[in-house]
Amino acid sequence: MTTVYFEDIKIGDFAEYGKTITEADVLLFSAVSGDNNPVHLNQSYAEQSAFKTRIAHGMLTASLISTVVGTRLPGEGTIYLSQSTRFKAPVQLGETVTARATVAELFPEKKRVRFITECRVGDKVVLEGESLVLAPSRG
Repeated sequence: MTTVYFEDIKIGDFAEYGKTITEADVLLFSAVSGDNNPVHLNQSYAEQSAFKTRIAHGMLTASLISTVVGTRLPGEGTIYLSQSTRFKAPVQLGETVTARATVAELFPEKKRVRFITECRVGDKVVLEGESLVLAPSRG
């Protein structure tokens, strides 16, 4: 885990985190969140859906953005203030998702950072949005 202090962050800075979504991830996320929608858990049901197979929870994918801002940029000590999210495509089990947060705006008076966020599977954008965080500061 790293810490990048507000004073060292510049517009355009970015960080990424990649993860392959596994069966265990989906089962654990379902248990923790209480979201037991069968499109995530039941292959027979999912085959009848628009997706034709099981898909990961959208919020599981979105949670990878929290990993980026909480462990990489700004990192340790960051406080999440808000997140807007648009889901563009489903994530299937076994796919590798890369979450990226890019600094778009800095608010020095409150030590806040606005990020443009996205998650990709290969070249395909599966999620886009923005985050606002309170960054750790030296002051």
